Amino acid sequence: MIFPVFRSAKHSLLVLTILLTACLPQGLGDVTPVPATDTPLPGPTVTPLPTRPEYDPGALVDYTAQAGDTLPGLAGRFNTTIGEIRQANPQIPADSTTMPAGMPMKIPIYYRPFWGTPYQILPDSQYIDGPPVDGFDTSIFVATHPGWLKDYVGYAVDANHTGAELVDIVATNYSISPRLLLAILEYQTGALSQPVEPSGDYPLGFVDYNYSGLYLQLVWAANILNVGYYGWRIGQLTEFDHLDGTVERPDPWQTAASVALQYYFSRFASPVAYARAVGADGLARTFRSLFGDPWRSDQAFIPVSLHQPDFGFPFLDGETWNLTGGPHSGWGIAQLIPWSALDFAPPSISSGCTPSSHPVVAMADGVVVRSQTGVVVEDLDGDGNERTGWDILYLHVATDGRASVGKVLKRGDALGYPSCEGGEATGTHVHVARKYNGEWMPADSAIPFNLEGWIAHNGTDAYLGTLTRGTQVVIACSCADAPSHIQAGK
Repeated sequence: MIFPVFRSAKHSLLVLTILLTACLPQGLGDVTPVPATDTPLPGPTVTPLPTRPEYDPGALVDYTAQAGDTLPGLAGRFNTTIGEIRQANPQIPADSTTMPAGMPMKIPIYYRPFWGTPYQILPDSQYIDGPPVDGFDTSIFVATHPGWLKDYVGYAVDANHTGAELVDIVATNYSISPRLLLAILEYQTGALSQPVEPSGDYPLGFVDYNYSGLYLQLVWAANILNVGYYGWRIGQLTEFDHLDGTVERPDPWQTAASVALQYYFSRFASPVAYARAVGADGLARTFRSLFGDPWRSDQAFIPVSLHQPDFGFPFLDGETWNLTGGPHSGWGIAQLIPWSALDFAPPSISSGCTPSSHPVVAMADGVVVRSQTGVVVEDLDGDGNERTGWDILYLHVATDGRASVGKVLKRGDALGYPSCEGGEATGTHVHVARKYNGEWMPADSAIPFNLEGWIAHNGTDAYLGTLTRGTQVVIACSCADAPSHIQAGK
């Protein structure tokens, strides 16, 4: 499900998330979370948490690179610059994108007050719907637990689904581990351990009729979680406000997964409930009781110096389409990060959802691993697994002529036709976004969206932005005027 977009408003990241938190009832944060078990759990030896001194400006601190770290992200988190990091780490190649996990680094730091806890809730590999979740069966797992979720049935997208199926739908669409979603449901509602379902229509506490029922509550949570995860990844979300007005700046050494959970719980928890939720006895304890020690199975799921394969445009060589949407969310509320998607509209579409005879084509060689209303997902490594390697999401693909699961595609092969199917759309177009090992790839990033040498750049708001190649600039506009025209294969 894609939610309505607000193309004209200029919102900051935090103002936008107010749209997702304004209706939370007062006092919700005082509700005691439900851990998976009250039995003491085995786990790693707890060592005292480090305290952070008030560093002198530019002081060099030790840092061990995490999988997926980039220089822009580290610069944002440590309040420094890419140039200063490079100067302190001459071993980093000039063309590097992602840092090698485990590499010792020296980072120039500029102190900010109000740093949050250095306690790390989860490694990033346990956040993403990627390789570590491969082989996990949500339905079987839920069925083996006595909680209310195993008997739950709710409506989503186009039909009734079991509770486990609803978790999987959100996990797949937002690319968040189903294990994490289950842990959140258990921590907040006892979904796996308590036989009685929470009363009311808002089990996660977000009271808004637009988010009524388990499925849409999970959608709300997924949007918030991804803001925290990717905001930290790219160095954009470096502070957030709590409900009582206090400011928290995540510890610069934190994992993106931990910041995602800190940001999520900060949207509704009282100070006491928040401190518990993000500490060792909170969500981390629940996750460990359900799935074991997450750090024991941590994987470097983003390799060093990751680069995008060669991509063509999602339309035939020689055709001129319109860049109607610059970088915006790959899935969910369009303004919320990560801005990983681009929109292209075919020629000869005057307005609205007029059918088009111009096909959407594969941007690279691959195989179709998902085909459903409005959606085609192409897996580029050929293993038929959306959780591994590079994947391309094509959204708003018409049902008539849509490629089926298992279809092998060569670059330029037709996979369907642009439409308005698959969510909110103001006109016929195709929306394209990238994932690697389950992680959304922001369009304007250290690994930029590159289509035949045309590089995506963010605008001042979602849907704005450009594609540039050398001195040539194509400007995104829903008006489909001449400056937004771009020709494939030229």
